[in-house]
Amino acid sequence: MEKNPYIELAECLMIEYFDVVKVDKTKETLDVTLEERDKGVDGYASEQLRPNGFYEESRVRDYPVRSRRMTFHVKRRRWVEVETGKSISKRWDLVAEGTRFSKEFAAFLKDMLGQIPDYGPLY
Repeated sequence: MEKNPYIELAECLMIEYFDVVKVDKTKETLDVTLEERDKGVDGYASEQLRPNGFYEESRVRDYPVRSRRMTFHVKRRRWVEVETGKSISKRWDLVAEGTRFSKEFAAFLKDMLGQIPDYGPLY
């Protein structure tokens, strides 16, 4: 079975850490849902942690694609430390501080416009 080309494109963007689970396309938007891969957390052996679902998804705006607003819906995993019951997750630095834009897109906007515009709420 041939893979959806939009999913193939999205996988190129963050394939190392996330799986593409859904791509929604309209005339104005391209929304890509990503789930963090179950690769554990640095500093912990696999038997020290057990999976504990996902955090609420975060939305990150990125460069437009073919005149469509691009939004990543990122679902980060969480684990529980077996011995202590403490919740554990990886630390991700995906957005520019104070924004919901990817760091690269925020830098591009600031360079082009002299500021990072506020396009209002994501939804």
